[in-house]
Amino acid sequence: MRATDIIASKRDGKSLTTDQIRFMVRGYTAGEIPDYQLSALLMAIYLRGMDASETAALTDAMLHSGDVIDFSDLGEARVDKHSTGGVGDKTSLVVAPVVAAAGVYVPMISGRALAHSGGTLDKLESIPGFRTNLSLLEFRQQMQRLGVALIGQTEEIAPADRKLYALRDVTATVACRPLMAASIMSKKMAEGISGLVLDVKTGSGAFLKTEDESRALARTMIQIAQSLERDAVALLTDMNQPLGRAVGNALEVVEALETLKGRGPSDFDNLCRELSAEMLVLSGTAGTVEQARTRYDELIDSGAGLEKMQKIIEAQSGDPRVTEDYSLLPASTGTSEVRASSAGFIEEIDTEMVGRAAMLLGAGRVRLDTQIDYGVGMVIRARIGDQVHQGSSLATLHFNDRAHAEESADLLAKAYKIGPREAPAPVLIKERIK
Repeated sequence: MRATDIIASKRDGKSLTTDQIRFMVRGYTAGEIPDYQLSALLMAIYLRGMDASETAALTDAMLHSGDVIDFSDLGEARVDKHSTGGVGDKTSLVVAPVVAAAGVYVPMISGRALAHSGGTLDKLESIPGFRTNLSLLEFRQQMQRLGVALIGQTEEIAPADRKLYALRDVTATVACRPLMAASIMSKKMAEGISGLVLDVKTGSGAFLKTEDESRALARTMIQIAQSLERDAVALLTDMNQPLGRAVGNALEVVEALETLKGRGPSDFDNLCRELSAEMLVLSGTAGTVEQARTRYDELIDSGAGLEKMQKIIEAQSGDPRVTEDYSLLPASTGTSEVRASSAGFIEEIDTEMVGRAAMLLGAGRVRLDTQIDYGVGMVIRARIGDQVHQGSSLATLHFNDRAHAEESADLLAKAYKIGPREAPAPVLIKERIK
């Protein structure tokens, strides 16, 4: 086989065979096929798509590009959660410790910032000393000892996805349903879980903007899970405005910790509650979603979720004092307000533009080698439906570079549409898909 022939086939709209897909995945993972050829294939897939059999073959090739973990000796209840990415989405930092505190094993392998979307690993690494690069042996030992671990992909787990994930980020091929499904499911199915809860975002800040696209992605991933004999359920959730108030790594860690203390923003806490409840039901720990919601409330009120998060931080070499002393986290040197240019009601927020404004501050990656500034970001003050006056604060920027802050402020101001009539707040959880 030749890479150029395979690229040409997909360019011309033809379906690729399982052998062709395996050839490209194996060759790229081994370093035999260069970035520029995989970039061409990714763009061809982005433009031409993949059918169900191609998507399944791509997932399988990526899944078996490395080790597949077997945690069956730990027991039957091994459940994870995955979000398709958005702005201000730090749910893993709450859901993982809470569900683990309920006695469920949570082996969570997460990703980094991708395009305008923040990454769980970057948020965790804003905690001084926190290690996300655990080896498979360390991963297993922590699961046995603590019941939960929050790590990045190791060299052994789905190495094809790790390389493709980074390449998609810099080739404008992130928002592609088959590539998203294969990326998510290859690493999730490799981590030894029995069940998976999917948080599939839709709206202006999601990679897939329409509900139909997002629903189709959810169903594709559930089909992949079922074909591999795993339980899966998806929630279709809104991303037409940032989730919670904080956008930016250390700022989001603070908001997650506040939520574990029962003081988080209502929308963010509600989504964490629903995702946790689905995980508890999927694991068999709770019989109904309503019972599981009550259990979530108990774990927050008792402090058990926060205590589990402290143990996770300590186990992964972080400083557990950050849970009570936020000054130990990275911080910006300056702050400024982005103000409304007119009076009225917030009708719309271009949430992808908000994410790009955070990237301009240094909270995300523009290139593969971009160094993230953990202390920068923004706190959203005005949300859809809120009334604002001329000069009211829309958001507070946290910056370390004034020039970048000015660019970010201009972009953020453009993200807000202010009109004369009150707009209804978007429904956060739109649908449950099973």
